Amino acid sequence: MSAQPVTITLTGAGGQIGYAALFRIASGALLGSQQSVRLRLLEVPQGLQAAEGVALELTDCAFPLLHSVDIFTDPNAAFEGASVAFLVGARPRTAGMERADLLQANGGIFGPQGRAINDHADDNIRVIVVGNPANTNALIAQHNAPDVPPERFTALTRLDHNRAIGILAQEARVHVSEINGITVWGNHSATQYPDLSHATISNAPALDTLDPLWARGEYIRRVAQRGAEIINTRGSSSAASAANAAIDHMRDWISGTPQRWTSVALPSDGSYGIPEGIVSSFPARSVDGSWKIVQGLTIDLFSRERIEASVNELLEEHNAVKALGLIPA
Repeated sequence: MSAQPVTITLTGAGGQIGYAALFRIASGALLGSQQSVRLRLLEVPQGLQAAEGVALELTDCAFPLLHSVDIFTDPNAAFEGASVAFLVGARPRTAGMERADLLQANGGIFGPQGRAINDHADDNIRVIVVGNPANTNALIAQHNAPDVPPERFTALTRLDHNRAIGILAQEARVHVSEINGITVWGNHSATQYPDLSHATISNAPALDTLDPLWARGEYIRRVAQRGAEIINTRGSSSAASAANAAIDHMRDWISGTPQRWTSVALPSDGSYGIPEGIVSSFPARSVDGSWKIVQGLTIDLFSRERIEASVNELLEEHNAVKALGLIPA
């Protein structure tokens, strides 16, 4: 076991996603069976008691890899020395709330967290934003951490990617390991585009083996609306699958990916005509601890139109948070 524990900060620790993630992180699912972890949990005052209950349960598990658990309401203290950050807690949209109100409320969360990461986190910090609107919340945090390389801030579209694989495997009646080459483009929202153009099923082109009406109709809607489907079926939103995807994302980022790519929302460098700076989902591989956008994929007209629709939504959110003063003009 490593003598030096890795410090991991998780926000919204009293919520269902945090609850689902923390026990897996403490058991070694993130960093492996030889790496101890120090958990620092951030919560708002009204969520403090729930976080304290989670900490009690973590203690009761007697995880060999768990060095310590500390709980904070101050982000400056919570991110002290952190090299991994899961930003889970966010302000959900409620009845009657306008989009500008939602963005403003989340700016009040992710702006201070970005500044705390800038001032107190480890130089090698890696950040995954889970709380929605995840892409734009990552943008806000990133702009409030000017000393941290922008590419250290990412948002969760691995959940959409995993959903896209699972739904396709179920339709094709194959194991998920037989699916390769899916990309989720754009925003983590209903406009996202799960793209099968380069996907394969058992090494055969997916679009050659599927009903085209399903592949470019019902499949896209099913992946994009999976969260709503789960709420309608389960009675509450995705928690375990979101936590699992966040761990998948961070583990691959740290440990590297094989030849297969995944989907990652990260600051655009202009690839595929997506405007530089917005946090958009791309096909990506982790190489030497950094996400690299997969280059050279052909984009047909059908795909281009759907990517642009999602990117336009991200641009609208970008312009809205800029107008609100949440990022520099």
